[in-house]
Amino acid sequence: MKNVKWQRQKYMPCLPLGNRQTRITECEEHIQLSRRAAAEGAVLLKNEGELLPLDKGVGVAIFGKAQIDYVKGGGGSGNTNVSYVRNIYQGICAKGDKLRVFEPLSFYYREYVKAQYAAGAENGIFDEAEVPADLLEKARAFTDTAIITLCRYSSEGKDRKGDKTDPYFYLSGAERQMVEAVTDRFSKVVILLNVGAMIDTSWFAYNPKISAALMLWQGGMEGGLAAADLLTGDVTPSGKLVDTCAVSLEDYPSTSGFYESDDYVKYTEDIFVGYRYFETVPGKKERVVYPFGYGLSYTTFSIENPAVFRTDGRITVAFSVTNTGKRAGREVVQLYYSAPRGLITKPARELCGFAKTGLLEPGQRQELSVSFAISDMASYDEYGAVAKSCYVLEKGTYRFYLGTDVRTCEKLPYTYELSEHTVTERLRSLCAPEKLDRVLLEDGSYSTPECGPVARKTFPCTYRMAEAPGEPHSLLDVYNKSVSLDSFVAQLTDDELCHLAGGQPGCGVSNTSGMGQLPGYDIPLFMTADGPAGLRTFSGSRLSTTAFPVATALACTWDTELMEKIGRAGAMEVKENNVAIWLTPALNIHRSPLCGRNFEYFSEDPFLTGKMAAAKIRGIQSQHIAATPKHLAVNNKETNRKFSDSIVSERALREIYLRAFEICVKEANPKAIMTSYNLINGVPASENAELIYGILRGEWGYRGMITTDWDNNKSHVKEVKAGNDVKMSHGEPEKLKEALSNGELSREELAVCVKRILELFLWIE
Repeated sequence: MKNVKWQRQKYMPCLPLGNRQTRITECEEHIQLSRRAAAEGAVLLKNEGELLPLDKGVGVAIFGKAQIDYVKGGGGSGNTNVSYVRNIYQGICAKGDKLRVFEPLSFYYREYVKAQYAAGAENGIFDEAEVPADLLEKARAFTDTAIITLCRYSSEGKDRKGDKTDPYFYLSGAERQMVEAVTDRFSKVVILLNVGAMIDTSWFAYNPKISAALMLWQGGMEGGLAAADLLTGDVTPSGKLVDTCAVSLEDYPSTSGFYESDDYVKYTEDIFVGYRYFETVPGKKERVVYPFGYGLSYTTFSIENPAVFRTDGRITVAFSVTNTGKRAGREVVQLYYSAPRGLITKPARELCGFAKTGLLEPGQRQELSVSFAISDMASYDEYGAVAKSCYVLEKGTYRFYLGTDVRTCEKLPYTYELSEHTVTERLRSLCAPEKLDRVLLEDGSYSTPECGPVARKTFPCTYRMAEAPGEPHSLLDVYNKSVSLDSFVAQLTDDELCHLAGGQPGCGVSNTSGMGQLPGYDIPLFMTADGPAGLRTFSGSRLSTTAFPVATALACTWDTELMEKIGRAGAMEVKENNVAIWLTPALNIHRSPLCGRNFEYFSEDPFLTGKMAAAKIRGIQSQHIAATPKHLAVNNKETNRKFSDSIVSERALREIYLRAFEICVKEANPKAIMTSYNLINGVPASENAELIYGILRGEWGYRGMITTDWDNNKSHVKEVKAGNDVKMSHGEPEKLKEALSNGELSREELAVCVKRILELFLWIE
């Protein structure tokens, strides 16, 4: 077929993108990329006596239903349809030349899981099996090495309870019994955790009967084989934690108020999320089991010869990393800064850069560097301690720390000195709270913020309609530059503008709806699809795609180059199946372990989240597939998610919950962004002109298209006025037309939204 603009959108040909016209969807290359990412994202948390990797030829007894009931990822929009999933048992069996499995035990679990499935149980959400006493004794006679597998499943639309009715964070009673039975009989015990987000780690960290623990996360379709790669030493672990592991759920400051109300969440911990809290507030370090950035290896590394340079408003730290151990491996080096304690409360340390080595052989060295803007260390002064509504570098000494986790990194012999306060950016108050009753300070006390009724700012439309062309033109005429886009928009009727501002019924393999569909103007249907862990298709399509590890696992790689490759691979599958807009990445913050959708998100840290998401976006958009980072913003709870109000200080909003989006916009230029369901300080995100026109488009200079989340029950008229361009999965054309006729909505306000939608269409190949 002749290569024409929008060929896939117009004619829906499933043209293969692989070499020699082979299909690239769920191809071997992508499957192996998924396997590599699963292994590199796994975090070795414990390895007493260097039990791992297991010696060649050792016998293992595998306990736990998770060896069969392996969870590749979470549910909802983060799910994928695959042709197979290799579980942990299958992965270990694939290493038959290196490990011997006590088969009767695994057969018992296989039959147990089969029976549970037959009775209607779902993957990952039925209880652990009781281990028969005779199998325990036979397994112990076979080997002294036990592997305990545990899995968890969570999904969009459902939060965790964190109590006995929902044992996600903590072990269930049956799991505790299994662990006790195994640790009482086996001298060598390895824990494999097949989870999507943070769970309790204290039960194995402090148990001397448990020698090793691997946080596997949910590793996609080849997660079981990736686990075996790690157990046998075919891959050396290099993952690092992207969340802080605390002793108990109650130690996280967000826990106490998480279920205070279904109608709101008060972000009283303010900027002190994750390690910012545990490393700063007095007495909280002792409540950390494993700190942010932590992860062990099978080899050792030294970080040497750090040198610091300051030029053009940036600080660069150069250093070398040497593999000083006996195995090949990779290391992640992290850079933190500490701002002076002054008028504005601050965390003790904040991540400002990181780098990951290549695969270093024993004795091999690599030169690396990390660079960041000095202005990145500024704090947002919400209440005017120095300069109201400004980013401020307070006077004093800024110190820097280089190492392999937030807790053990070493202070560099360099400081950045400021003799006076410096304003780095002057802004204005936007999205401020009206009823936040307290915010946490660095000493552990709370202050009462200045809150009250807020007069929300308006943003008058500055778009002016062009002259309509003398004769009808198609969008292809705009592409061919025979007419301007402004003139093209001017010729559209009100009905046509209203049509384009709403989603359209979908077609093909996608599980979501489309945009566009005005054939008279040569505007085809541009399909969207879910997919933080790979292209998601509807089950009836019978199309299987590559399931990559969940976002938390990918973030634990700390590898932006790998992330970009995954974005590119996923986008090729999206394109091959005639989808144009991919609804990924999801980059909300891991504020609380209770959020049921954390598996789709990257980290508790906004800087790391932004860098990893930006890398994925670059990979996706290299294929002219539009990435859609989501959900803007402060969507950290699934309970009553369409109506819950996120009550948050303006500073925490900017420094924690918007920071990753800002990095993505400025470094990767995503062609689309999705707003969230929730309210932000009383205003729905999709109707929030201060958020969209004030911050996103105004302060950050974003020029792309903005979509709502699907079926969000908000006003389409208010969304258009706020600059939220398209309402999905369908619009409200009659309400838009009524608002146009009564003067509530201007044609210009609607037209500028349509113009941004059409600019996206023109960019798509």
